[in-house]
Amino acid sequence: MFHRRGFAVAGVIGAVVLLGAGCEDTGATKADSAKGKGSAAASASPSTGASASASASASQAVMPKLVGERLLDATVLVKKVTSAPAELASAYRDVTLPADPTAWTVCFQTPAADSPVSPATAVELSLVAPGTDCPERAGAARQTSKAPAPAASPTPGRTSAAVSTPVPPKPKQPQTPPPANDEPVFFKNCDAAKAAGKAPIRRGQPGYRDALDRDKDGIACDK
Repeated sequence: MFHRRGFAVAGVIGAVVLLGAGCEDTGATKADSAKGKGSAAASASPSTGASASASASASQAVMPKLVGERLLDATVLVKKVTSAPAELASAYRDVTLPADPTAWTVCFQTPAADSPVSPATAVELSLVAPGTDCPERAGAARQTSKAPAPAASPTPGRTSAAVSTPVPPKPKQPQTPPPANDEPVFFKNCDAAKAAGKAPIRRGQPGYRDALDRDKDGIACDK
């Protein structure tokens, strides 16, 4: 009886040992498998980060240089970096932008060239008409030079003369003809002078004397 019990116990112990060995092998296999997955994930993570960084750098766009370009060509360049519509304005505040300015030239741009932009970045362009110089700054007034009108040149063969206002001639005062000889003329009174046709007689004329000049105005026999 003793021997049979010992054999049974020994069998049980052997089974337990075998089960323990099997469990150790399974745990080691699982640990090795976990280590392999961890190393694979670690080796894959650097490449994934590098590709993400490259993708981010590739998506960063910059504003192209538009100054000097026609609006038609500038619009094509803008559409490559942003989908927002461009706002257009005349570079001169006193010049009206036409309905179709595709042939106009870009003078100023916002954002500036080489600035980072996104698909939602708004773009502003200031334009001038073809053949027109850009102003020093956007929104300046276009000043037109006003030259003085040239003086009228005289027509060949014609002489221009200043027109003067005619001055009426002064009325001539009646002059008594001098006597035919140097003999003094004497009138007794004004009636005699009038009868001789010499009245009125002014001072200094023959026949004048103070007695005949009653009002002493230098003219005798005037009344």
